[in-house]
Amino acid sequence: MDNEKKLKKPVASFIVLTNIIFLPLFCLVGVIKMLGFPEWVFHVMLCISAWSSTFAFAVLFKKIYPGQSFIQFVKDKFKNKLKVSVILTVIMIQVFIFLMVMFFVATNSEADTIFKISSWGMLIYFFLKNLLSGPLGEEIGWRGFALMELQKKHSPLKASIIIGFWWGMWHLPIWFTTGYVGIDLIKYMLFFMFAILATTMIMTTFYNLNQNLIIPITIHQFFNFFIGIINGNLVDLIMYNAIVYLAVAVLIIIINPKKIFYGKEAPINAKQYMI
Repeated sequence: MDNEKKLKKPVASFIVLTNIIFLPLFCLVGVIKMLGFPEWVFHVMLCISAWSSTFAFAVLFKKIYPGQSFIQFVKDKFKNKLKVSVILTVIMIQVFIFLMVMFFVATNSEADTIFKISSWGMLIYFFLKNLLSGPLGEEIGWRGFALMELQKKHSPLKASIIIGFWWGMWHLPIWFTTGYVGIDLIKYMLFFMFAILATTMIMTTFYNLNQNLIIPITIHQFFNFFIGIINGNLVDLIMYNAIVYLAVAVLIIIINPKKIFYGKEAPINAKQYMI
């Protein structure tokens, strides 16, 4: 019998510690930028700061799941076989959203070209850098742990809203480094939060349908990647993404595939991750 005391509020503890770890790391990123360190140092430190949620979960793991293995927990999040129907649907949704955003940009933007990146080499580099500095670092904690933990007490829809809100608020320090002020900053923050909430609902739907962490990682990756390669005003890009992602999320909630959001218990993987 493991005598280690379990945390009474594991998700709240995770969110608090994630922010405590992230803030000094993000400040260090800013210092590195201001002092003129090489660009690669800046990007490495930025990538490390993005893993703050994984660091927080690793630190708290033994108090959340006494006697269990963190490594085995992570492995089991990727062990379920990917369903072709689910992964193809996720990709098609992301491509549809990308095409809609490009349409809005092409219609309303005065930029000479729609894309920021013009070579395949830079495109591959940006894709891999984005993957390391966002989806891989964030999804183990936010979706792999926090979302699934909340679904033990709340409906998937409510759990999505809770996690989406706090995941969005975790980005708060980043919002104030965009250079926006006044109404532009307010618009950026509001559209960002709507986009984050909608994206979280989509993640929850397909993650519950196919409990493999590759699903939310893929959605997260395409969200960031597509915004990063389109040439346009960032506030407008976030606004377009918020509109289309929210429309997709509302449609999914109405359809409620396999009653994944409400109507039955959330599909929780109750497997224990014993050493």
